[in-house]
Amino acid sequence: MSDNQKLVVTERTEFGKGAARKIRAKDMIPAVLYGHGTEPRHLTLPGHETMLLVRQSNAIVELEVEGGENAIALVKDVQRDPVRQVIEHVDLVIVKRGERVEVEVPVQLEGEPFPGMQAMQDTTAVLVSAEAMHIPDAITVSVEGLEEGTVIHATDVKLPQGVKLVDEETEIILVTIQAPQKQDLGDESVQEAQAEESDAEDKKDDEDGE
Repeated sequence: MSDNQKLVVTERTEFGKGAARKIRAKDMIPAVLYGHGTEPRHLTLPGHETMLLVRQSNAIVELEVEGGENAIALVKDVQRDPVRQVIEHVDLVIVKRGERVEVEVPVQLEGEPFPGMQAMQDTTAVLVSAEAMHIPDAITVSVEGLEEGTVIHATDVKLPQGVKLVDEETEIILVTIQAPQKQDLGDESVQEAQAEESDAEDKKDDEDGE
């Protein structure tokens, strides 16, 4: 997490779809802040800065609330329009410095397996426990030079300092190394190929007979 990720936000008193549309029309984004036993606070976030912020998974942001109490929050959920993909609403949960949180972190592969092999990623994210201000952007798994049949479990990966798997008892497979599968043409494709070959032979016989 970058320590300088901050948003200047305002608290809002108007709610409902109509109020939300008015906020978005001004290039702002409605949001709700909750957690640690507090009453939910309805906020308005700056549009451009928020779009940049949520590109990062599990983003932590310092909220400077105009006329209110500041807070540190984790971006918990981002709701987007299914067609235009614009941000419609953001859920933020309050966190404290030194507090541990459970979050899903993306799994990222690096390197190339043994020549001719393929790295098949079975899991795209793992649930971990980390200090709120030090959530890793991704869990990196090296597949460099690995040969066919190699299987990497979540428990095989060295995690960043202070980061732990939430469920170390579960054998979560992250990556499997395998040889490329031969294309199965299927019975229909084989029959079509045989028919084409037969037609070609018949044509050749006709030409030879002329």
